[in-house]
Amino acid sequence: MEIPHQRLIYFQLTVETGSIRAAASRLDIAASAVSRQIGLLETALDASLLERRRDGVRPTPVGEMLLDYCQRRTLLDREFSDALDAYQRLETGQITLCIGEGFVGDVIDHPLREFTEAHRGVRLEVDTGSTKEIIESVVNDEAHIGLMYHEQVHPHLRFWCSTRQPLVLLMSPCHALAGNSAPLTIEQLAEYPMALWHPGHGVRALVDAAFREAGHRPVVGIQTGSLEVLKHSARASLCVTLLPRFAAARELEEGTLVARDVVGRRFSEANAHMVTRIGRRMPRAGLQLLRHLQHWMSAFRCDDPPAKR
Repeated sequence: MEIPHQRLIYFQLTVETGSIRAAASRLDIAASAVSRQIGLLETALDASLLERRRDGVRPTPVGEMLLDYCQRRTLLDREFSDALDAYQRLETGQITLCIGEGFVGDVIDHPLREFTEAHRGVRLEVDTGSTKEIIESVVNDEAHIGLMYHEQVHPHLRFWCSTRQPLVLLMSPCHALAGNSAPLTIEQLAEYPMALWHPGHGVRALVDAAFREAGHRPVVGIQTGSLEVLKHSARASLCVTLLPRFAAARELEEGTLVARDVVGRRFSEANAHMVTRIGRRMPRAGLQLLRHLQHWMSAFRCDDPPAKR
C-alpha cells in the first residue's frame, strides 16, 4: 500500500499537537485541509485513526500503529540523509583497486596512507593481478580503479592517466654492469643471466618481443611470479632484472639496487596507466582517490609525456 508522505505528516503532526486546528496552524493551512487528508487516510486504511475528546485528539489502536510507522519512517529518512551527507563529504564508502604488483610500494607507502588519514570512513580494498586480470576486474566492475603497465589501448577502458615509464636494468651495485652509466644494448643484456616474470606476464611479453626483434634470446636464470623474488635476485647479484624504476623506487633510493637504461624502442615507450571502465559512474571518494594517486604516485610523475595512442 502506498501512502502519500504528506498525509502522514498531517496525521503525525495532528497527534503530536493534540488537535487538527493546532496542526493546521503549524502547517499554515486551513484546518479543513488537514481534516480532509486524515479522512482520506482513514478511507485508504478502512479504519478510524483518531478519537476526538474534550482535550483534543488521541490515536486509536490503528492510529497508534500508524504513528509508530510514521516515527520509524522519519528515523529512516534522517538516517539516510545523514549517511548520504557523510558519503558526499567523503566520510564513508568503499573503493576497490586492482593493481600490478610493481605498483604496491608506490601506492601504499605514501598516497594511500595520506588518503585514508584524510578520509577515515572510506574503506579501501586492494588486490594485485596480471595486466589481463586487472583489465577483467575493471571491465567487470569488480574494481573501481586499475593500475597497470604496458597495455596501450582497450575498447572498454578509460585511461585517466598514462606516463612513460621505461623498463630499466636493475642490478646490485657490485655487478659488473653497475659501474658505467651509458645505456646498455640488448646484445649486452644477452650475456648475463636474468630474473624474469613467467611467460604470459605483460612485462615478460615486452622483454621477449624486444629480444626477438634484436635477434637474441635472454638467458633466463630465474622465472617467477613475484616482484620480491626479482628484486632480491638482483640485490644478491644472482641475476639482473628488467623493471620500471617505480617498482624498485625504495631500493634505488637506498642504493641496494642500481638502474641502467637500455636501448630499445619497446623498453623506452612502455607506460604506466591508471584506468576505469568507460561509462561507470565513479563514487565521489573514487574520483578524489584518482586525483590523489595521479598527483602523488611516482609511477605517474615523469619528465616525458607518454606516446600518443
